[in-house]
Amino acid sequence: MRKGILQRLGEWCARHAIIVIVVWLAGLGVLHGLQNSFGGTYSDDFSLPDSQSQKGADVLQANAPSIGGTSAQVVLHDAKPLTDFTTQVNQAVASLQKLDHVLSVQNPLPQTNSSGTTTQTGALSKDGTIGYITVRFDQNPSALGTDYLNGVDAAVAPLRSAGVQVEYGGPLGEAARPHAKDLTSEAIGFAVAIVVLVVGFGSLIAAGLPLVTALISVIVGLSCLSLLAAAIDFASVSPTLATMIGLGVGIDYALFLITRYRQLIMDRVEPHIAAGVAVTTSGRAVLVSGCTVIVALAGLYVSGLSFIGRLGIAAAVTVVTAVAGALTLVPALAGLIGRRIDRFCLKTPVAEGGPVAGDDAVEKSGEPQHGFWHRYAKRVEHRPWWFLAAGVLVLGILAIPLFSMRLDHIDDGADPTSFTDRRAFDLISQGFGPGANGPLTLVVDQTNVPSSQRSTLASNLQKSLTGVPNAASISPLQATSNGNVLTGTAISTQRPQAADTTHLFNHLKDVSLPQGAKGTAATTYVTGVTAAQQDFTEIISARLALIIVVVVCLAFLIILAVFRGLLVALKAAVLNLFSIGASYGVVVAVFQWGWGGTALGVAGKVPIESYVPMMMFAIIFGLSMDYEIFLLSRVHEAWIRSQRAEDSVAYGLEITARVITCAALIMFSVFAAFILSDNIVVKMLGLGLAVSVLVDATVVRLLLVPAVMTLLGRHAWWAPRWLDRILPHLDTEGEAALHQATSGSAAKG
Repeated sequence: MRKGILQRLGEWCARHAIIVIVVWLAGLGVLHGLQNSFGGTYSDDFSLPDSQSQKGADVLQANAPSIGGTSAQVVLHDAKPLTDFTTQVNQAVASLQKLDHVLSVQNPLPQTNSSGTTTQTGALSKDGTIGYITVRFDQNPSALGTDYLNGVDAAVAPLRSAGVQVEYGGPLGEAARPHAKDLTSEAIGFAVAIVVLVVGFGSLIAAGLPLVTALISVIVGLSCLSLLAAAIDFASVSPTLATMIGLGVGIDYALFLITRYRQLIMDRVEPHIAAGVAVTTSGRAVLVSGCTVIVALAGLYVSGLSFIGRLGIAAAVTVVTAVAGALTLVPALAGLIGRRIDRFCLKTPVAEGGPVAGDDAVEKSGEPQHGFWHRYAKRVEHRPWWFLAAGVLVLGILAIPLFSMRLDHIDDGADPTSFTDRRAFDLISQGFGPGANGPLTLVVDQTNVPSSQRSTLASNLQKSLTGVPNAASISPLQATSNGNVLTGTAISTQRPQAADTTHLFNHLKDVSLPQGAKGTAATTYVTGVTAAQQDFTEIISARLALIIVVVVCLAFLIILAVFRGLLVALKAAVLNLFSIGASYGVVVAVFQWGWGGTALGVAGKVPIESYVPMMMFAIIFGLSMDYEIFLLSRVHEAWIRSQRAEDSVAYGLEITARVITCAALIMFSVFAAFILSDNIVVKMLGLGLAVSVLVDATVVRLLLVPAVMTLLGRHAWWAPRWLDRILPHLDTEGEAALHQATSGSAAKG
């Protein structure tokens, strides 16, 4: 029989292990060097070209560049009035004005004009001890790099030298945040993974192989991502997200192959042949699973937002390198180690569930000795409705908080006090009220309004802006120098992430401004950083359902094509929705309801970051297919051989339960370790992904899947004849190669 591409690849890598390992290490070194020389930077700069906030910003930029752009604050504080430092403040303002990309700088101190009149136009607290310089940039300062920030530091150096506390707020503060170093999280995840693998499989070498290959694959992937970042704008959370996903799937994929390889070695198959068979059997499941994860991440582009789509690309990069590492580096290391893979064992080697191949007692008795998982599967078969009800009940309870989820942008007040933007947030709240941290800029374009109607328009607008709910203050509208645009500023009574601020934004955008401009040709907008974040949240909320439908349909089609069963594909899609709902519920309870958020380092209750549910859905749905495909592959393998539905489920669960449990514990520990990150979005993703993996590998795989598969019986693999004819024939289990390898070894024995 002619060997397939994957089998030939696995055998070649095993026979030429040194070449493959050297190529991977050389590639790692070269890419890391290129990353250091040409790698890009990450920033949270995103645009919403069709949103009303962006249109308002464009109107301001065209008519009054000095008050357009992206605004940030340089916050000043001292025990003495800031007027005592007039010279230093004026010097800092002048230096900031000279920086590239700066459109305007507003001095917080009172200014004296040519007639000798003193006016207060800047932001200075009543007691004069807190103030902030408003700097407007022609682009987001977080995208300008570290060197630019050094220029800002130099500009405010005289103030710091005089003892004045200087903090950066808004986008400038985000640019000044310390670079995320998640080495602690990665180290914890690796340490737990080592313990789980050693305890689960008893072999030190077998425990180390998945970790080594996953680490090399992730480093290569991150270097590739950094090079892509030189040409494409990626969010600051991208490398951390890519690391989380890369480590999780990298360890899982390598574990699936090593487990099959060890079982073949126990079955006395030659090492290079065992490596080839492992790649053509479990490797196929890895390839299908990796493609499913990538397809799910690519589905994020359905949102129509490049910011979200590129987060999916970032995660997909390390998934690609993880698959490549599993299919080439794993067989190479396995071929190099050969039969010595179980040389350093702490207990009797076990690769897959069930009886250990070659066990004398088994061979003498001639009867299979089934273990705990087989007996458990039989127990499920006897009472499938009870197990199904128990699983649904658990997931239903966990999902209850989901129905109160509120999406919004988490403001700087939730960050650690070690961040300059958090300290700036607290000072502004103290001096001017919490709403001053998220001002809303009102823009009225009256270009098409006749001059004779403009005074009436201004009067009507001012009336409609009086007594607006949730507004602490709304400044009088002022005309730009060309007279074509009216601008003003609205301040909320609450902080930017509060629901009241969202209500204020919507009222201004949909009620107050349109009513004031009614009957005229004027167009109205609410713009600024906070307004853009509100628009972003609205767009995400509106498109989340579309993302869910697209990703579920794509995953359904993949499972259908692989296993050729209509009901089994539908079951996979529906059960994954259950686990995702449960993970959403836990995230809402912890962060939005505050059930333990403080213990995780979150300052108070926070809304759910707008794009987190969308990212979680794509990632969780993709990752859950790892276990789904791995389990169903073995169930289908048994079904093809025996055509007995109940025995197939028991066999699949017995063979895969140990591996899935270990893989889930590893992935859970990797994700959970990222809860230690200072970035709240990373905390949310880490917790949500950890919970979803735990729920998916326990409640879904151990309760719901066997129960549903038992109830469906042989109908699970049914497909209409017309559909069966058009579906591709994919040998996901590599049954022919496995049979040839094991029968050959048996003949030799």
